[in-house]
Amino acid sequence: MNLASEQRQWNRLMDLAEIGAIPGNGVNRGALTAGDRAARRLMVGWAAEIGASVSIDEANNLWLRVEGTDSDAAPVLTSSHLDSQPKGGRFDGAYGVVAGLEVITALHKAGIVTRRPIEVVAWTNEEGSRFAPGCTGSMSWAGVHPSDYWDDVRDHNGIYYAAALAEQMAAEADLPRRPLGSKPHAYVEAHIEQGPILEAEGIDIGVVTGIQGSRWFVVSISGESAHAGTAPLSLRRDAMIEASRAILALQEAMYDPKDVLRFTVGRVSVSPNASNSVADNVTFSIDLRHPEAATLRVRGDMIAGVVQGAMRNCEWSVRETFNAKPIEFAPRVISEVERAAENAGFSHRLIPSGAFHDAQFASRVCQSGMIFVPSRAGISHNPAEYTSPSQLAKGTEVLLRTVRALAD
Repeated sequence: MNLASEQRQWNRLMDLAEIGAIPGNGVNRGALTAGDRAARRLMVGWAAEIGASVSIDEANNLWLRVEGTDSDAAPVLTSSHLDSQPKGGRFDGAYGVVAGLEVITALHKAGIVTRRPIEVVAWTNEEGSRFAPGCTGSMSWAGVHPSDYWDDVRDHNGIYYAAALAEQMAAEADLPRRPLGSKPHAYVEAHIEQGPILEAEGIDIGVVTGIQGSRWFVVSISGESAHAGTAPLSLRRDAMIEASRAILALQEAMYDPKDVLRFTVGRVSVSPNASNSVADNVTFSIDLRHPEAATLRVRGDMIAGVVQGAMRNCEWSVRETFNAKPIEFAPRVISEVERAAENAGFSHRLIPSGAFHDAQFASRVCQSGMIFVPSRAGISHNPAEYTSPSQLAKGTEVLLRTVRALAD
């Protein structure tokens, strides 16, 4: 018997999707913005309907808790995030939080109380689209860095992370505070696959085995601005030309004949960014990923040398902003997800995650795992992102059974 409500979950997801809605059924809901706050207030209201307690920690992670018969027992935690990419979809992150809420709602309505408490958390700034890197909330909670580690990071408008965090905390001053950090019994995160495998194979549930590692870098090229009409090419210190040369050299250096390594330059900033001026500064991002720690270390450590070799007349710097090692999830949690899918009658397969998630850092604290549901055409971080109500409901049913098993 399935306890979770497909319709209630879908309605809540669609209500969330109205906050920050953009054309094409997309969402732009940046971390620590008014939209983020509005989405969190929806969650607070829904949690109140079932008597769940609500609190925030100093990293602004939002916690929803239902007690078990043994309130002193370590809780089972399920979560994801509510922030999105600037041109994001309705399901990335939001599904995991709403699915967690559906788990505690369904158990409440069925009169079921587990032995361990269950906590649902919406992590702060998972995407990193406004403040890079992502996962600042879960990294703070897991003790990777203190919550003020990113205070001096600025968004596109020059707003400091510390200022945005303080604004959000002030807006939520009515919510109870809890200490940063905890030691759950287990952690399970539901998420859309963001890839094509489950849909292509007609599989209901992805039992996630682990997450490939990620390293992020910021490269800055400094030259000298000049008049586009008068400065001879031979005398220019053109940051744009040299940045372009560096990017092409990096693309070649990161070639992987097995096509497993992922190398992306996704953000470029140019100064003075005028059509008739030579660029004096170019900054670009690098997102490097691989499932093997050794490969990730070697390729990442190559970046500075490749950039240096591409320079002719400009100065340069390379700064690493994020480093998450590849992880393998706990066998116990993987087994519980497999058992839950089997008992529910859903097809399932083991699958690794190419994208990083907050679960990557939760795994440092407790036994952890993830559940994937199919993504249409593998599209994500895009308004066209879509997973059907029934596919989402199957993932939530597996989440409910897994959380219940771990909590009992």
